[in-house]
Amino acid sequence: MGRPARSSREKRERGSGVAVRCRAGGEGQCGCSTRRMPSAAGRGQGQDQDHRPDSKESAAAADDYAKERYGVSSMIQSQEKPDRVLVRIKDLTVEKADEVVWVRGRIHTSRAKGKQCFLVLRQQQFNIQALVAVGQHASKQMVKFAANINKESIVDVEGVVRKAYQKIGGCTQQDVELHVQRIYVISLAEPRLPLQLDDAVRPEVEGEEDGRATVNQDTRLDNRVIDLRTSTSQAIFCLQSGICQLFRETLIRKGFVEIQTPKIISAASEGGANVFTVSYFKSSAYLAQSPQLYKQMCICADFEKVFCVGPVFRAEDSNTHRHLTEFVGLDIEMAFNYHYHEVVDEIADTLVQIFKGLQERFQTEIQTVSKQFPCEPFKFLEPTLRLEYREAVAMLREAGVEMGDEEDLSTPNEKLLGRLVKEKYDTDFYILDKYPLAVRPFYTMPDPVNPKNSNSYDMFMRGEEILSGAQRIHDPQLLTERAQHHGIDLEKIKAYIDSFRFGAPPHAGGGIGLERVTMLYLGLHNVRQTSMFPRDPKRLTP
Repeated sequence: MGRPARSSREKRERGSGVAVRCRAGGEGQCGCSTRRMPSAAGRGQGQDQDHRPDSKESAAAADDYAKERYGVSSMIQSQEKPDRVLVRIKDLTVEKADEVVWVRGRIHTSRAKGKQCFLVLRQQQFNIQALVAVGQHASKQMVKFAANINKESIVDVEGVVRKAYQKIGGCTQQDVELHVQRIYVISLAEPRLPLQLDDAVRPEVEGEEDGRATVNQDTRLDNRVIDLRTSTSQAIFCLQSGICQLFRETLIRKGFVEIQTPKIISAASEGGANVFTVSYFKSSAYLAQSPQLYKQMCICADFEKVFCVGPVFRAEDSNTHRHLTEFVGLDIEMAFNYHYHEVVDEIADTLVQIFKGLQERFQTEIQTVSKQFPCEPFKFLEPTLRLEYREAVAMLREAGVEMGDEEDLSTPNEKLLGRLVKEKYDTDFYILDKYPLAVRPFYTMPDPVNPKNSNSYDMFMRGEEILSGAQRIHDPQLLTERAQHHGIDLEKIKAYIDSFRFGAPPHAGGGIGLERVTMLYLGLHNVRQTSMFPRDPKRLTP
């Protein structure tokens, strides 16, 4: 009996490349429909639809004893829930030697050699070497198929975990490899990538010395989805998530309540001009520069200790390594009994607990980042070093800096002070107290002894400010006077001032920049590295 005629679609699918078969309910156990994947030579190019396989190709296809063990899966549309457990790549260790496991990962690299193909499968910041070799489970066609899968494609692989005879360099799982028995493409990546992940994780110094490619910042940010797949980016944002988690854990343990504050407000929260104006029906509104006013109103409402995590907007045309127009604020506000240092100590201890938690829980991530961006481990003291502003000015003057008593610290002077403090006290984290009143916001409480000073403070990591805070004015009359002094329209902050007219406890707080803390803890050089999708004066996408 003659072979049934093939449809035109089948003819096109058999036009060129590697035969891909994956049948529902068959030995492949994957529920895939029959599809083809273009060969490496033909990918992305127009192909001859009238091409017919020669007799050798037909014979090879007929002799493919592993044809059910590989293929391109049909699109997952939640058709079924197979009884299959996918093991995390990071959990593939010598303890699992000789076990048969399923894993899902991306094709990081592939290298064909004779009758075998070496793959590196990547899952987040972890990767493992996989071997597809002609034998009982893999045919020559299967090896060829595996070798031709585009980089960054997502695959499901069944394999046996084998102990490696020697450590496998370049992989996080150095003591084991995966001997592949089945491989199915879940999502096929396009053949041409906008950047190579190996280039994106190469240390700049190594690239300069060896003449090998590295990836510049704009290319990374223009192709952020790819850049975020690198082991370094995965580690950075895993650690950043840990900072948020530790922040919440520590404050909740201390009796704080998490609050949510509005981001569309009627007046500039800091009293300045660096705000984004938005249309608000028949009037205008602003994006909040800070949750400051609402944190204080919650204290007046007897919440006593509050914190919030949320976006902060600053319309500052600053194209520096540490400024963003939108960042994540970790804000704290707290009523105190007699002295604002009660709050300063609480905030400092919270940050110390975060630093300790990062050291204990995120060593893998810290080491991953340090491979690309080497840095000395972050140092801090207990209790935290606290200097007064006048002491800092004296240290800078001694180092040759000329500045006035009421002059704010410039960025270069901040960094110089950080180096001086590190040399003298051997700490990367310290507090600067008693700032000049002239350089602080209108709601800052003046120093009762020296009216030129204020009950305000900043906290620094590696010589850069990561928190600004103060005791707030809780007296409506003094608050009104200070607002007028700063030229603020009282009508626009009437609700804020009125919240202090019915009894307000003394209180203080501060705002921390999440991206800066991440950057400085890891010793990175640009805050855009620690902002998932950064916004600055020149970037609004992706």
